[in-house]
Amino acid sequence: MKKTIKLAVVAALALGATSAFATNGSTLIGMGAKSRGMAGTSIGISHGAESALSNPAMITGIKKDHEISFGGTLFMPNVKTDGGSNGTNWAESDANMNMIPEVSLATKVNDNFYWGIGMWGTAGMGVDYRDSTNPGTMNMVTNLQIMQFGVPLAYTTAGFTVAIAPILQYGALDINYKTDLGHVQYDQQGNPVGPVGAETVGEGVAQDLAFGYTLGLSYQMEGLTIGAVYKAEIEMDYKGQLSSATQPFVDFGIFPAAMKDKLSTPAEMGVGVSYAMGEHTIALDYKQIKWSTASGYEDFGWDDQNVIAVGYEYATKGWAVRLGYNYASNPIKDAGSMTVAQAGAAAGGPNIYPYLGGNALNTFNLLGFPATTESHIGVGGSYVVSDTTSIDVAYTYAPETETTLQTMPTPTGQDVKTTVKHSQTALTVQLTYAF
Repeated sequence: MKKTIKLAVVAALALGATSAFATNGSTLIGMGAKSRGMAGTSIGISHGAESALSNPAMITGIKKDHEISFGGTLFMPNVKTDGGSNGTNWAESDANMNMIPEVSLATKVNDNFYWGIGMWGTAGMGVDYRDSTNPGTMNMVTNLQIMQFGVPLAYTTAGFTVAIAPILQYGALDINYKTDLGHVQYDQQGNPVGPVGAETVGEGVAQDLAFGYTLGLSYQMEGLTIGAVYKAEIEMDYKGQLSSATQPFVDFGIFPAAMKDKLSTPAEMGVGVSYAMGEHTIALDYKQIKWSTASGYEDFGWDDQNVIAVGYEYATKGWAVRLGYNYASNPIKDAGSMTVAQAGAAAGGPNIYPYLGGNALNTFNLLGFPATTESHIGVGGSYVVSDTTSIDVAYTYAPETETTLQTMPTPTGQDVKTTVKHSQTALTVQLTYAF
């Protein structure tokens, strides 16, 4: 059964040519065209069936007894790095386009009970420098894809709704790169003295399935809607990925031990509010993404993100327009790197490698997982084709950010700072059918 589920998910993920960068860290700012058109606001406003993951309590906002939404997002990240060349030799990642699918269904059983089912691509990261001639890229290739299956269940009475969405999550992770740390040469005192040769590090794609849940609450009165959501951490184990990727740094004395192969989807908690005034609706969300305590991300030194999103919708019986703004600070910070001089002073001798762990983490974060975007702008709209069918679209844009950190020094002991530039555009198209 487990193999059958994996095969089904792999078939769905085949819609995407590469891994998906997301916006708030490695998670998408919103699920579906309505939410993304309002820059991810979705905790305190109902977007019908597509609300299942954002806040399952909001599926009670469907207009008829049944609603089905299906579509996808064409995601186009632009990531490039100077590979420590001080801006003289830029390399652009080839992981620059993919498709993220989404299918949502919600049903009204009676005045008090609603349920649904859906499948969503929810998160991802990836770069592809395999053809780069810049040695500072290490020809890094990373690919993380997350797909969630959920069954939202909501009970509502007197304007108050409580809901739960059990989640089955599928994940796939692949990390490979080239390094000259793999063949270690030691001096007579047992200290590594320099790299000899080069090797390719990587174990191929690893996959995992795990269970989680999302809890949602909402209260509605006189045009005002208040919502709250909690998403549990989902721990994933990608056999041989992080342990293999970090082992060369262990062999060279930089890391004390290889990382475990766990890379969790972090816990989230948030609140939202919206107010409808005739054809106008304003929505505001706040949530926190707990990267700092999530397995794997904690080891890479990611900070928690406080996400603020504001959205506006003007809706008539035949059409709607939406816009919004979303902001979350870059979760990737300096992991405690040192210059060669600082490491030498701390070591009190020539073996500076045990003091370069922060440099190595900065290298992995900037080259392999540069989820560094901060501001996000969304615009979108809907057109009612018939009494049962509407088309929803959204365009999102994340302006370019530039991040520079101290990374691994050269084999000859020269300090290196690596810069990464990252921007995103995305187009979401969705068909909604209500009956």
